[in-house]
Amino acid sequence: MEAYTSFAHAYDIFMSDIPYQEWCGYICGILEEYGIADGLVLDLGCGTGNLTGLLEQKGYDMIGVDMSADMLEIAREKQAVSNLNILYLLQDMREFELYGTVRAVVSICDSLNYIMSEAELLQVFRLVNNYLDPGGIFLFDLNTIYKYRDLIGESTIAENREQCSFIWENMYYEDEQINEYDLTIFQEEEPGLYRKFEETHFQKAYSLKTVQKLLVEAGMQFETAYDAFTKEPPNEKSERIYIIARERGKEQT
Repeated sequence: MEAYTSFAHAYDIFMSDIPYQEWCGYICGILEEYGIADGLVLDLGCGTGNLTGLLEQKGYDMIGVDMSADMLEIAREKQAVSNLNILYLLQDMREFELYGTVRAVVSICDSLNYIMSEAELLQVFRLVNNYLDPGGIFLFDLNTIYKYRDLIGESTIAENREQCSFIWENMYYEDEQINEYDLTIFQEEEPGLYRKFEETHFQKAYSLKTVQKLLVEAGMQFETAYDAFTKEPPNEKSERIYIIARERGKEQT
């Protein structure tokens, strides 16, 4: 499981086409359907805090957890400018610890695809269940096998921006259901001078059936799954799916 290092400082540039406001609206809509319109929420794998800040602005009390110190440094810089009251914690989601429970846990931008085995994904699910309020909601997304195998596997993506450029080479390993991508980044340090960075990342695809099994094994209740940003069930060409699970086992107070 790789942490963003060099790429952290280029991340927001290359994610500038992500409609975070729309994503936030979709997530808030789902949370509100489950009766969660405020309260303490954990953003697991929060990155540079784009969604975390938007959820805080929507009235949630936010905690952000990420294992990349570089990403959290940027998140905290944004927090200082916006004066939002967000608690950021440098932790691995496979071992994270909180001071108490939260009403909901959200995890987006395929953060959970970085978990490389079913055993480790089960551990994450158990921790989430442990830190949710009774009946609390876990809302997360995953890139699908179809996306890795049929759309981006064995492809090369390159982008050239004013401040930096990158080359993203993908290789999909069918047997392991793992996508390897090698990033070559050219970051501008001063006008006309660029530094080259290289990183390798791995993401693993999980079938919905496997995720459902692991959620139940972790003590959670599977609620539903959607083709991303819709209320339709996933289909064979879904590129990203959203999954909703509920804490069970704690006594209601």
